[in-house]
Amino acid sequence: SPTSNENWKPIMTETATETRTQQVYRIYIKATPQAVWDAITKPEFTAKYGYTGLVDYELRPGGKYVTRSTQEWLDMGMPEVIVDGEVIEADPPRKLVQTWRLVMSPEIAAEGFTKLTYEIFETKSAGTRLTVTHDVTHAPATARMIAGTDEDETNAGGGWAWILADLKSLLETGSAIAG
Repeated sequence: SPTSNENWKPIMTETATETRTQQVYRIYIKATPQAVWDAITKPEFTAKYGYTGLVDYELRPGGKYVTRSTQEWLDMGMPEVIVDGEVIEADPPRKLVQTWRLVMSPEIAAEGFTKLTYEIFETKSAGTRLTVTHDVTHAPATARMIAGTDEDETNAGGGWAWILADLKSLLETGSAIAG
């Protein structure tokens, strides 16, 4: 029916043992699923939007994932590796599931790995739908950062909403909002 939404996902899910906390972001992009996949998984794209890190994926279950600093970030004293994790599932160009940990922040790194899922779906009328689900259960500092909570105070960017807006701009116009 027109009022049902089979893609709806709860933000909080109660289980017998714990509460899971997820942040879910969805954006529609006028680009092919392959272009969106490439923009997420290839360093020549990730260097152009958001925080401008250089991703390196081994796109297989158990494969490594790292985001490295650009030369500009290295020149500002940032570590070589900014984010690390492991690929759980890779189904190009539809789905990528991985662990994720921001290692450049001792507070966030101490929370351990979180789970990040990208789902890419070509719609019939609205381009490609990208849904990013970040499970931040037991990771409150990570949750604040990816939500962009401190954006105005720290000038540290607006988390996933900011990254995805920049990704959309890059793919649709050829230029990013940030930078």
